[in-house]
Amino acid sequence: MIEPPGQTVHANAAPVQREVRNTFWLECYQALVRVGWIFKTETIIMPAVLDAVVDSGLLRGLLPVLNRGGQSVPPLLFSATLAQRPLKKWTVVRTTLAMAGCFALLAASWGLLQDRRRDLLAALFLVLYAAFSTANGLNQLALAAVQGKLVPAAQRGRAMLVSATLGSALAIVAALWLLGPWLAMEGGFPRIFAATAAFFALAAVFPALLLEQPDAPTAVPRGAGRGAGAFRAGLHDWRRLLAGDRGLVRLAVVAACFSTVIMLFPHYQAFARDRLGSPVTALLTWVVVQNAATGVVSLVAGPLCDRRGTQGVLVWLVALSASTPLVVTLLSLVPRATAVHAFWLVYVPLGLNPVALKVFTNYALELAPTAVEHPRYVSIVGAALAAPFVLSPLVGMAVDLVGFRPVFLVGALVIAAGAAVATGLPEPRRH
Repeated sequence: MIEPPGQTVHANAAPVQREVRNTFWLECYQALVRVGWIFKTETIIMPAVLDAVVDSGLLRGLLPVLNRGGQSVPPLLFSATLAQRPLKKWTVVRTTLAMAGCFALLAASWGLLQDRRRDLLAALFLVLYAAFSTANGLNQLALAAVQGKLVPAAQRGRAMLVSATLGSALAIVAALWLLGPWLAMEGGFPRIFAATAAFFALAAVFPALLLEQPDAPTAVPRGAGRGAGAFRAGLHDWRRLLAGDRGLVRLAVVAACFSTVIMLFPHYQAFARDRLGSPVTALLTWVVVQNAATGVVSLVAGPLCDRRGTQGVLVWLVALSASTPLVVTLLSLVPRATAVHAFWLVYVPLGLNPVALKVFTNYALELAPTAVEHPRYVSIVGAALAAPFVLSPLVGMAVDLVGFRPVFLVGALVIAAGAAVATGLPEPRRH
């Protein structure tokens, strides 16, 4: 990891000094967020929490809708406003604290409602999950804008490598130390939520330490920063950018196909539990395997992005992600005793997901012609990832009606199609 300079570095210091210090604090921030994230892993813990309250494929299918909906529509409304803010680091701080607050409230409410009103608990969980997804969507937008502003393109892969590998290693230690025992005990979910809130709250300190110089103010159309005016301004920006950038259109198609990965993941642990009889303690193994895979993949993907560009890395990440539903399908064909012990293999390719989403963001930053357009390009990619999620409840219903296997096979084909489209993406550094 990059060490911060020994001497005090001010906002008017040399650009190289600022880059070194800012990259260090961004790496620290993302590493600590990853530690908090392991306690609420989207592919494993969150579906298991909902199933502990009510086991429903339809409600499970709502999780990706709330997740991606919160990470697309609010950034659309906010992207123009963020582009006009002179300092963007404070938006990262506020949204991180909002993420922490959602899980703090869930931890406080769980014990009160679990035994008395499970229906209210399920509703509260979905509401807070939607609120968290909104805060996370705004956070990712602001973080991408900060990174695009403060970290040079040829160093973003290294920053991803350091934050992902260090964060994954620390997250695995935290999971083995805390998450495992809490999953095994009755009433352990409130502790898991509280730990998530605590790590997010601690992470919010690091963006405040960034040395960010204010952007020059630009004119904003009246009403463009709020309500319906913001929505219309966002749609106008999207139409303008999509009409003028064919690479952005292709990237949006790839992102939409890749979103199938996220739509399917809530159903993997349900398949293992319902069809294979996997115990709840297996969740810890899956979480550790997925985070270890993320760290290992980052060791390869980060340097390749810096040396050869993000386009080729994106193609391979999307293509390899198609293997996840295929692995589940193959395990459904072997004896149950073998499948339940080998189900951790499913979470090896799932470790590609966080890296792929980061590369999507980095590619969008490089594709944008100017730094002012960074929030808009990132928000368009986020919306493309979210658009197919209107079908997510139907995917859950299909799982209930026709079974897991046909749904997983169709999902693998869609993801592979996205990889094929990605081969035609331009490499921004060559243009």
